Amino acid sequence: MAKPLRIASINTNGIRAAYRKGMGDWLAARDIDILAIQEVRASTDDVVGLLGDEWDVLHDAATAKGRAGVALASRSKASIHRVELGDVEFDSAGRWLEADFEVGDQIVTVVSTYVHSGEVDTPKQVEKYKFLDAMTQRLPELAEHSKYAVVLGDLNVGHTKLDIKNWRGNVKKAGFLPQERAYFDGFMGAAGEAIECQDGTTRTGLGWVDVGRRFAGDVEGPYSWWSNRGQAFDNDTGWRIDYHLVTPALADKVVDYKVDRYPSYDARWSDHAPVVVDYAL
Repeated sequence: MAKPLRIASINTNGIRAAYRKGMGDWLAARDIDILAIQEVRASTDDVVGLLGDEWDVLHDAATAKGRAGVALASRSKASIHRVELGDVEFDSAGRWLEADFEVGDQIVTVVSTYVHSGEVDTPKQVEKYKFLDAMTQRLPELAEHSKYAVVLGDLNVGHTKLDIKNWRGNVKKAGFLPQERAYFDGFMGAAGEAIECQDGTTRTGLGWVDVGRRFAGDVEGPYSWWSNRGQAFDNDTGWRIDYHLVTPALADKVVDYKVDRYPSYDARWSDHAPVVVDYAL
């Protein structure tokens, strides 16, 4: 049996800082085939220099220098890549990077994405909703383009109460607003069906699968981000906001899912933990 395709996602919170703290050791030991990176916050030359010659690197930097930035690093070169999302006047730079990879006789489409964090009643939240609207438009197109497609990265929304430890204290804050979670109700709702959403609206289901929730079941977490405040990491008071959203055909190929939680607070090289999924294609 062929080795499963191992795809990982990590918000590095700055890849240069992550490497100084130990990201390279993790990557060397993890046998990743395709790595999606968010919050790169560095130049393409920096990314290539850190990862090494064995990786093919695609990088889309943010318009504002030192902000956001998404990348895809792979053992084999992508056949094509795209960075546009939504209307032409919408600035998605540094937040959406698609690539097609040939895996055997199949095409696997991988998207590294970094959704805005948002902030209630500010322009940041307006931009977040614009991005989620653009995703709503693009996901069906991706599913039409490839039966094996995965959108992965820091989506900055906890979908349900199981995805945030302290959900009661965050219902009115960006990241767990009912209006945000409604988008995810639509993303993961049964394809073509009318979905009653958590904010009282109705959306048409797009039929994508949340690998983490399907694999873990109805349990709290497993969380992938922890605040630096207090004892959040030590107490596992976290958020599950790093996702692998996949087409149904790819969901059927999942054989393993793991959040690589750090052994201790001091061992962290990012405030996010990598999310690693094996796909048996």
